[in-house]
Amino acid sequence: MMSLPASLARAFAQLADRRVLWLLLKSLIVTLLLFVAVGAAFYFGLAWLVERGLGSLIDNLPSQFGELVATIGTLLAVVFGGWLLFRVTALAAIQFFADDVVEVVEAKYYPQALDNARRIGFGESMWISFKGAVRVVFVNILILPLAAILLITGFGTVVLFALVNAWLLGRELRDMAWLRHRHDRSEEPPIGRGTRFALGLVIAGMLTIPGLNFLAPIIGAAAATHLVQANLQGRQRDA
Repeated sequence: MMSLPASLARAFAQLADRRVLWLLLKSLIVTLLLFVAVGAAFYFGLAWLVERGLGSLIDNLPSQFGELVATIGTLLAVVFGGWLLFRVTALAAIQFFADDVVEVVEAKYYPQALDNARRIGFGESMWISFKGAVRVVFVNILILPLAAILLITGFGTVVLFALVNAWLLGRELRDMAWLRHRHDRSEEPPIGRGTRFALGLVIAGMLTIPGLNFLAPIIGAAAATHLVQANLQGRQRDA
C-alpha cells in the first residue's frame, strides 16, 4: 500500500523526466486553446442573445451595445468563473494525454502493469473527457443555489465548492489510471473513497494556486497511477 503523500512525492519527482515535461507542455497548450475557445463561444453567444433578445424589445438599440455587453460579460465570467472554467478545460485537456501520463509512470515504476494494460482509443478518451467535463459543470451549476445561501456565512460557499469538486476530481483522476486495467464493470475500484477524496482535495487546492494550477492535472494523474497500482499489487498479493 502506498500513502497519498508518497504518491504525490513520486509524482513531483518525475516532473524532471523529459517525457513528463513534454506532456506538460502539450497539455498546457491544449488547456489554453480550450480556455480561449470557451471564452470566445461565451462572448459570441452572449452577443447573439443580447442582439436577438433586447433587439426585439427595444427599438433603435445601438449596434455596438451587444458587443459591449458581451465583452463585459465575458470579462466577468473569466474573473469570477475562471476557476471553474480552467478546472474543466485543464481536466479535459489532460484526458487527451491521460494514457501517455499513466504510461510514463508505469514504464518507470510498474513495467508489468504497462505490459498488461489496454490502450484506450481516441474515441473512448474523447467520450470520457466529455462526460467528465459535463459532470463537473452540471454538478457545480446544481449546487449554485445552496452556494448562494451559504454566502452569508462568509466561508461556507468556498468550503462547499472545495468539497464537491474534490469528490469530482478524485473520481476523474482515479478513472484515468484505473480504467485501462479494469477487466469488468462490476470490479471494485482499487482506491477507497477516502483516499480518492483526499487526492481530489489536494489537486483542487493546487488548481487554485497560480503556477501550480498548470502542474495539477499532471501531478494528479501521476499520483493516481501510483495509488491505483499500489492497491492492485496489494490485491494480487492477498489473492
